[in-house]
Order: sequence, then C-alpha cells, then structure tokens
Amino acid sequence: MMTLYDSESFAVVQLVLPAPASAEPDTDEAFARGFEILDKRVGKGLFLDGLWADMFQARIAAWQKDMPTQEEVESTLAGYAVLAQNPMVIH
Repeated sequence: MMTLYDSESFAVVQLVLPAPASAEPDTDEAFARGFEILDKRVGKGLFLDGLWADMFQARIAAWQKDMPTQEEVESTLAGYAVLAQNPMVIH
C-alpha cells in the first residue's frame, strides 16, 4: 500500500495484492492492482480495479509528465468521487 496523494479533501492510495493462484507467475497479471480514492469532504471512498485501475494509472502517468496544479488533480478526483458509496473507516 502506498499513498500517492493526500490533501485536506482527498487521499489516493495504490494497492498491490497477490493475484489468484491461477495467474501466471512473473507477469504483470500476477498482481491485482487497484487504487482507493477517499473523499474526506463527505467521508466516502471507492476502489478502482481492472480496467478502471488501468485508466487511472494512465492518468497518473500523464500527471507525472505534465505536473498539473492541485486544482486540476482535485477536479479529476472529484469526478471519480461522485461514484463513492463506501463509508470511510479508520482502523
């Protein structure tokens, strides 16, 4: 688990978990990757995996090249956050 972004409004965490035993070893498919986006303003979050995670990873790669402003990042995260249904739980 690695925190990629943390502000007063949002947090983004990347998760890398072992894939099922049926996955081919030593390949990218051997890991289930995902991103958790937490909207601190409303106390909800969502988990992106599969194709959604791939698209979000491409967005992050573009951000690394273009260095967006905090407002641009937060606007994008707000677009994802409207899908958030899971209440945030702090352990």
